[in-house]
Amino acid sequence: MIKKFELSLGRENIVFETGKMAKQANGSLTVRLGDTVVLVTAVASKDVREGIDFFPLTVEYQEKTYAAGKIPGGFFKREGRPSEKEILTARLIDRPIRPLFPEGFINEVQVMALVVSSDGKNDSDILAVNGASAALMISDIPFNGPIGAVRVGKIKDEFILNPTFQELAESPLDLVVSGTREGVIMMEMGSKELDEPLLLEAMKYGYKEILKIIGLQEKMAKEIGRPKMSPELKLVKEDLYEKVRGLAKEKLNHINKVTHKEGRIEEKILLLKELIDKLVTDESGYTKEDVSLALGKLEKIEVRKFILEGRRIDGRSFTDMRPIACEVGILPRTHGSGLFTRGQTQSLAVTTLGTSADEQVIDALEGESLKTFMLHYNFPPFSVGEVKPVRGPGRREIGHGALAERSLHPVMPSKEAFPYTVRVVSDILESNGSSSMATVCGSSLSLMDAGVPIKAAVSGIAIGLVKEKDKAAILTDIAGIEDHCGDMDFKVAGTRKGVTAIQLDLKIDGLNFDLIKKALDQAKAARLEILDKIYAVISGPRDKLSAFAPRIVNIKISLDKIKDVIGPGGKVIRKIISETGVTIDIDDQAGEVKIASANKESLEKAVDIVKKLIEEPEIGKMYLGKITKIANFGAFCEILPGKEGLIHVSELAEKYVSDVSSEVKVGEEVLVKIIEIDQQGRINLSRKQVLKAASGEKNKNKT
Repeated sequence: MIKKFELSLGRENIVFETGKMAKQANGSLTVRLGDTVVLVTAVASKDVREGIDFFPLTVEYQEKTYAAGKIPGGFFKREGRPSEKEILTARLIDRPIRPLFPEGFINEVQVMALVVSSDGKNDSDILAVNGASAALMISDIPFNGPIGAVRVGKIKDEFILNPTFQELAESPLDLVVSGTREGVIMMEMGSKELDEPLLLEAMKYGYKEILKIIGLQEKMAKEIGRPKMSPELKLVKEDLYEKVRGLAKEKLNHINKVTHKEGRIEEKILLLKELIDKLVTDESGYTKEDVSLALGKLEKIEVRKFILEGRRIDGRSFTDMRPIACEVGILPRTHGSGLFTRGQTQSLAVTTLGTSADEQVIDALEGESLKTFMLHYNFPPFSVGEVKPVRGPGRREIGHGALAERSLHPVMPSKEAFPYTVRVVSDILESNGSSSMATVCGSSLSLMDAGVPIKAAVSGIAIGLVKEKDKAAILTDIAGIEDHCGDMDFKVAGTRKGVTAIQLDLKIDGLNFDLIKKALDQAKAARLEILDKIYAVISGPRDKLSAFAPRIVNIKISLDKIKDVIGPGGKVIRKIISETGVTIDIDDQAGEVKIASANKESLEKAVDIVKKLIEEPEIGKMYLGKITKIANFGAFCEILPGKEGLIHVSELAEKYVSDVSSEVKVGEEVLVKIIEIDQQGRINLSRKQVLKAASGEKNKNKT
């Protein structure tokens, strides 16, 4: 039976419809806002895969090109590998729903969101998040939801809910908030250096609307929801836990105080092996996985207990950061480089400057656009002392790179002020907590070292949380073990002026605004301290670009001159590139010619050629021309590229000339003066006047 549920949200209605499509899934529905429609399904396996000791949730988000009335480009004419937007949206769905499945639930679950209609106005990502929660709520899959999600923008002095693409382009704020009835559970934000009180206000504004969405989903579950399945849960065996606790508690607490991460890991491996040897027997019935789960539970309980008693594993206070080191210019041939180290987390960030030919083309449902700033994050296995196959970037790497890019985007110069394409690559060389925020700091160092005129340096910090009932500890600069055993990863990046990006992920079912405010305040203090360390190493962008970076000269030309630079079939522009080795980009809308080269002489040569191509001949001006043809009545001379004039036989020399070829030869360069441009644009030149002026000057110097 088809059922519709409608809710007034902001300026438009959001419509959930179920019972029409994908009825073999455990839960399915469509979500519609305007003419944008997303089909969301949720499916769970009936059996548990053998050997699984984690929750195997997969989330897929796909944008069908037919949704916008398009046919995919390329040879195969079908959708291929997921775009960055699709990967980031899949993560946006995954992050708030993952902590809400029951503990120990290890049946495979797959959530799929397909964009089947796009109006080019309303973004589909928010619909997909809400649709995922609703599909799980009406299904028989155990889920401790619902969640709601909204996007908040700001136009002038007012917050707007679920802004359109056009409104978002004008907004200094792009905030996605997801929440449960207990509080906020996930955030993703980019802003143009806005302050914390305003951002907190925006979060509260969005959360009020989230509660409406949650209410609608609760109504849906009550009216059409299927009875929930009762799966077998993979929980720690209590009797085994007590044995592990008795055998390992003291040793584990000692191991956790080891300063270096590698040492802790090595000792924990030995401890686990020791426990397995003692506890895994034919009589006990325990498996290696059972013992590993019990030891993991013990570690989590002990670390959390230690923190709630007012101490951290490595001896820091709740607001202390690990030692920080900043360096710039460490690689001799790159355009800019920075090395940022915080404790055992290290980012090597390298900036490369390119031309408009290096811009990235983004072909999205809402239309095509060009990207001139890119930040890519890599996480090689050696950074955590592991051996793994090295393949393409995974979802985590795409997500961390996008967060760092969003953090730095507000301070990047405009294309008009800095006509370069900028790519920053962050290679994580060591990792023990918050490598994405180390990337932000390292990238700031690298950009300034490259001479990119950023408005200000950006730093980032990760804030953690351990919460038990009424007790809560907020931790600045969380290390890996605190992230693993804690309840929150709250990343905040910004300048001295304000916040540029936020990413919040929780393992609990919600965070209240008092804790959010405390976390923001703690993050601000740390952010400013890191910025002081960055500025102590490099006070601002360098005045000069690297000698190895391309130089770009922008020449303004009238639109009717563009054809002269390009030439018939591109003949002229190809010749310039072939002779000089430069890169040339022509904007026939703005009337601009951009010439780029790392070689100064090549650049100057190409600029000179282009300027001559667009130069208008002037009467009375002298030119160094080349003889192109000889006739009985005179010689033709090219004074500018593609522009010839006639030197009449009477204007060749101060004397009488009977044979033109006796005076000049084809290919010879001669100095001439324009004496006339007739109504038909024909140019008459004089060599005689130039020679006469030269001899007069010579005689003058003799006297």
